[in-house]
Parts: sequence; structure tokens; C-alpha cells
Amino acid sequence: MTELPLWVQDRETVLAHDQGVEWREGQRPDYSYTNEFLHKESKFNHPEGSLEAIAPALTCQFAQNLVRTFEMEASHKINPQQWLSIVADQFRMSSNGGEQYTAEEIVKEGTYNLFISETEHYSSKNETFESSFELFHNAFPNGFLWELTEVLAGPPNVTFKWRHWGSFTGSYKDYKPTGETIEITGISIARVTEDLKIESLEHYFDNNAFLEKLTAGGCPFHS
Repeated sequence: MTELPLWVQDRETVLAHDQGVEWREGQRPDYSYTNEFLHKESKFNHPEGSLEAIAPALTCQFAQNLVRTFEMEASHKINPQQWLSIVADQFRMSSNGGEQYTAEEIVKEGTYNLFISETEHYSSKNETFESSFELFHNAFPNGFLWELTEVLAGPPNVTFKWRHWGSFTGSYKDYKPTGETIEITGISIARVTEDLKIESLEHYFDNNAFLEKLTAGGCPFHS
């Protein structure tokens, strides 16, 4: 049985083997706190699969591991050439059929800014990578968690459904927390190489849905 490449094993295994990485905060991230909530609140349990199992029919665990590794690298590794999950020189990412972004642009702007852009309740022009991360970390102190729910197609065009959720127990800008669980669902397509690295990633979801929920239930602090 052939083992999966490192970058499609679980995120903690990838982190444990990453050496000499240029980390955004100077040290590798620690997911132990948010993992507690992930394990408690996940609705789907995907069994591990070998490379042989993935060849004819992609396992859900493979896709989930790969995307979590990508998310970790996009958020914390400042040198895309050190990302294990992608083909750095070819990689492009887009949302809802919009502009395609390189890994370098993701490092500079951050995924929140590239996903959300300009809306009534969020302006990517007025946010940096750091400020956007802090904004949503404050709103979801227990983590804005992610899990795969269903794989629709296997390699080379891995198509899957997912859910993103968190407990709104912290403030969002001037809006008070409601304590409710805010959930967003979507579909993504990851085009991968034979060795299972991502060449492109397309996301499709309502990019205003969770902002409307963050600002609809609670009254602003200054009101």
C-alpha cells in the first residue's frame, strides 16, 4: 500500500515535518485550541485512504486534508515556494468566477480580502492581511471552522462541497455578538497534478451571506 504524499496527510502531520519554513509570525501555527471545537462540532467523519484507493475514486479525507494544508500554508507561510500543497509557479485561485489570483497575491492580501472584496459591511481596500485576520478572529474566537461534506468528482478536477462555520461570540467591528452559529456552504474545484498538488482552485459560495448574519442580529455598540 502506497502512502499518501505528505501534503495530503492530516494538517498536524504536515506541520510536524515542515522544516526551515518562513512563518508569518516567526513560528509554526498551533491549531490545538480550534481543533477541540472542530472535533466536537464536525458533522462528517471521513476514513483515511491510501494512494491506491484514491486513484480510482477519491476519498473525502484526502480532499479535506489537502484543502486544510493549503489553508494553513496560505495563512501562515510567507514564501509560496515553500508551500507543499500547490504548484507554486502555476497556481491560481478565484471565487465565483472572478479574478484569478497567484499565491504571491494571497500572501500579500489574504484570503478574506480576495474572497469578499467590496461589500456594504466589508471593504478589502481598507483592510490588510493582518487587519482582516484580526477582524474575523475577534468575531469567531473559537475558530471559523471548515470541513468537507461531499466529494462530487475525483482527480484531476476534484470537485467537492464544504461547510464553514463558527460561533459568533466575539464582536464584528461595532456589532455585538449574538452567540449563534453562523454557517456558510459552498462548492470548490481543485485541479491537481498526478502527484496531487493543486494547480488551480475555484470557490463558489455566497460571499455576502455570513457578513449579513454578522450584522443582522446584533445592534452596533454605538447605537
